[in-house]
Order: sequence, then structure tokens, then C-alpha cells
Amino acid sequence: MVARAPEAARRTALLKATAVNSILAEVRQARAAGREVVSLMRGEPDFRTPPHIVEACARALREGRTAYPDNRGEPRLRAAAAAKLARENGLRYDPETEILATTGATMGIATALQAALDEGDEVLLPDPIYDAYQSPIRLAGGVPRPVPARLAGGRFALGREALEAAWTPRARALLLNTPWNPTGTVFTAEELAGIGTFVEDRGLLLISDEIYEAITYGALRHVSPASLSEGLRARTILVNSLSKTYAMTGWRVGYAAAPKAWIDAMLLVLQQFSRGPATFVQDAAAEALGGPQECVAEMRAEYARRRDAVLAGLREIPGVRALAPEGGFFAMVDVRELGLGSDQIRRRLLEEASVVVVHGAAYGAAGEGTLRVSFASGGETLARGLERLRQGLLAISEGSRAAS
Repeated sequence: MVARAPEAARRTALLKATAVNSILAEVRQARAAGREVVSLMRGEPDFRTPPHIVEACARALREGRTAYPDNRGEPRLRAAAAAKLARENGLRYDPETEILATTGATMGIATALQAALDEGDEVLLPDPIYDAYQSPIRLAGGVPRPVPARLAGGRFALGREALEAAWTPRARALLLNTPWNPTGTVFTAEELAGIGTFVEDRGLLLISDEIYEAITYGALRHVSPASLSEGLRARTILVNSLSKTYAMTGWRVGYAAAPKAWIDAMLLVLQQFSRGPATFVQDAAAEALGGPQECVAEMRAEYARRRDAVLAGLREIPGVRALAPEGGFFAMVDVRELGLGSDQIRRRLLEEASVVVVHGAAYGAAGEGTLRVSFASGGETLARGLERLRQGLLAISEGSRAAS
């Protein structure tokens, strides 16, 4: 008798593919069928990594910087991250004990959750929010608990009343993202102060994902929650990466900053499955953080132009309203007046207009009735995609009005 083959662990049933990966499977099918599809979906900058950063990596390789890295992070990178946090965020962290190098923000979030959660602990998550947070919470034994946001005045907002309504005695942490993917909201200092008071009053840990911090518009500027008070700094794990700011998505390098006890716990977690980013990649990351920053300003200016193009391209479509993002490179489009589910609209746009966006419901129930449109890529891709999106939404709008 042959024993039954082993099956995947039960915990894998708790996990699900991200919305982007699920939609990519549909896109591949469409392209395999010979259709030319334009994507306004992914959050990947189309810029090349700035030359001085690439050269720093090449120089490190030529110098033989290919051995195992310091598991906590190479000293130069930790020093550069600490200097950047002081210079740009008004935060003081000891590079020796309060900074941890990670293989991107994804690892930073995962190690923070693993270090923080016991079985059954709840993590408060603004809703809608980046859906890839859900599975790491579950892998750490936690339970995601959505906090419905309010869409008013052209932006999503999160107030203390909603946080209190979602809180239970099992709540252990709040995971916050500012600028906030997918909504485009940049939390103001006043808003963060209210959230911070709630965190302190309820004895929570704040995990602050700040990967879009450099991409804000107009007079708006990113505020790191930990900078608001010593009390909040003491209970915040700040997570960041270089992917968006420096167009380094494939380099897989980031960092976390937190009080020593949290960094020590995260390091223990990290050591079980990683040695951290490659040494030569960390050298390049140190150059990015400490070197010329004109490239960041140039990319931000280009994103602002693309943002304006999205808002102009989707103007005056009956039943459709593009929300002006305050930060990041996604625009939420309010399609509630069309009377169809956001996934239904998303599918029709793919099938009828050959353009790809993400439905807001993928990011939580509070995102229903919206679409997320990416302008991480510009040029011809954005121009063609916007024209298809406009025509597709006009057709859906006309059909909706004819049926009513």
C-alpha cells in the first residue's frame, strides 16, 4: 500500500494571491489570445535607476564586495538610513542598534509582524488598503481587522471614531501606510496626531509603511508618525524601501527603524530565512540615501505631470469622478454612480477596451465603487491607456444611463 503524498500545510489555505497577480493571469490569457492590452495597474516606476547608484553597485562589485553582509545591515547603509531619517524626517535613530536592513519593505513588514504578533492577535488595517498586507498578518498568526475609511470631499480619511469602532481587546497593532496605497491620501500632522493618540491610549504598536514618502504633490509633505512625540516613537516600527523613491524595485533593499528591543526581535526573525540584501546592493542603497537627491525631485515632478494627465483625461465622463491623489502614483476613480460593481467594471474595461486597472473592492469593502489607476508608467503607455480607459468608461456610462 502506497501512502498518500504529503499535502501543503493548512496555513497556506489562509493565503491568497494579490489582486495584481490575479489580474495578471487574466492579462496573460488575453495576450495569449492575440489581444494587445495596455496596463494601468502596476506600481512599478518606469524610470531607470539613477546612474550614480548603479555605478556605486558596479564599484562595489569590482572591489569584491560579494561576501555575506552583516545580518543587521552593512554599517554604511545603517548610517545612511539614520542620517536620512534625521535630515528628512526629524527622527533620531542609533544606526548601531535601531536600524535593520531588509530585503525590501515586504520583508520589513513581515518581520515586524512576526516579531509582534501572537496567535489570534488582531491588526487594525485601514480599509481600503494594499491587499498584500493580509497574508503576512495571517502567516504571523494574526487576524486582519478592517477599519472602514470615509470617502468625503474627494479623499479617503480615517478618524478616531472609526478606529474605536473597530478596536477590540485582541487588537495588538495598527498598520498604517502614508502616503496611502491605494487611496492617494497623505495623512496630515493633525490627522496623524489623532491616530497617534488612539494608538497610545489603546496600548498598540504602530507599524508605519512609508515607501511612498517622496512622492507627494503641491504643498503636501510626508509626515512620519514617529516624529510627532517620543511616546509614539517608542511604539512605532517604521518601514521603508528604496523601490519607489529611487526606481529600485528589482534591487530589493529597504530598512526598518525602531527602538532597540523591536529591532533585536525583528533581527531574530530575519535570521531564520535571510542574510539580508547583497552587500553590493547595500552599498548602492547607501549611495542612494546619502548621495545627490536631484533625481528624486525630477521623478516627483514627472509624476505630478502624469497625475495631471490622468485627471484631465478622465474629466467630464458622466457618473465618473477621478480623485486627485495627494501622494503616490495611483488615482482612485469613483464610479459608484454607474451602478455596477467595481470588479464588473474592471472586467468590462479589460474585455471591451483592452485596458487594465484594479477594482477598488480588491483593497477592502470600503473601496467598492472605485477603480485604482496607476501612472507609475508614463509616455505612450499612459497616453494609450488613458484614451482606452476614457472610451471604455464612456461606453459603460452611456449603457448605464440608457438602462436607467
